[in-house]
Amino acid sequence: MLCTANSARSQIAEALLRHCGAGRVEAGSAGAAPAGRVHPAALGVLERHGVPAEGLGPKATGGLLGREWDVVITVCDRARDACPVLPRATVSAHWGMPDPARVTGPGEAAAFDEAFRTLRRRIDAFLTLRLGELDPAALGEALAEIGS
Repeated sequence: MLCTANSARSQIAEALLRHCGAGRVEAGSAGAAPAGRVHPAALGVLERHGVPAEGLGPKATGGLLGREWDVVITVCDRARDACPVLPRATVSAHWGMPDPARVTGPGEAAAFDEAFRTLRRRIDAFLTLRLGELDPAALGEALAEIGS
């Protein structure tokens, strides 16, 4: 999962993929301009929903470039535009969504809860796909549909 700061959406998505995928998928996340820390509200929403957050931390995309990935998903428009060279992947998809880290004050928790629900819905749909049976074009179409 790629996002510009790698502090909220992509961290939530990485944790959800690890938790819901239960070893079925290998998940990682990175950012084009990583923040200094995972947003505390991202950690809070994961805790409220019982999703482990161990090992999470902002990382630069450079650390992912040496690997081949089956799927790379961007979760913000800025990351999609700021990553002219995505890590090598069989399939790339975009699941753009509002950045809950931009919300402050009384609406912050609700913004993170909405981001969590959106990502959970998308990841649950992703995990129902028969990944080993789909060719890259069909997988790309399925991921685009999930993200729309």
